[in-house]
Amino acid sequence: MAVNTFSFVLAGADSPNVTGSWKIEITFANDQHRFLRFDAQNDGKGSLTVTDAQSKVWGGAKPSEAKWTRDEGNSVTFSGPVEFLIGNVGRDAGTLTCKGKFETADLITGEAEFSPLVGDGPSKLGTFKAVREKE
Repeated sequence: MAVNTFSFVLAGADSPNVTGSWKIEITFANDQHRFLRFDAQNDGKGSLTVTDAQSKVWGGAKPSEAKWTRDEGNSVTFSGPVEFLIGNVGRDAGTLTCKGKFETADLITGEAEFSPLVGDGPSKLGTFKAVREKE
């Protein structure tokens, strides 16, 4: 038992690992919820896939290239292009940036910003929660 406790203490002293798959829920200021999956690979690379229920109806979303960085302490930033469906036919394309902190090794929370690519629409601000998917 002492060996297991010692190993846990050492693991807890290291900074949390970003790599892996994360389920993300974003709540924008208008109380609109969006869902994505973030697959973080080594060297700051990864992919974002919209997993909103609507996207499954229209053949599923394709993953887009994303990047992530570790900041001071337990902070992390990830971003990439995404396309959210609007109603039955519209698409809202833009860049999603999430800046947060590890609450635990399997939970990141923070601020989200979606910047549309077209039109004069302002950026949408909100919060996000990312939960590591268990393998």
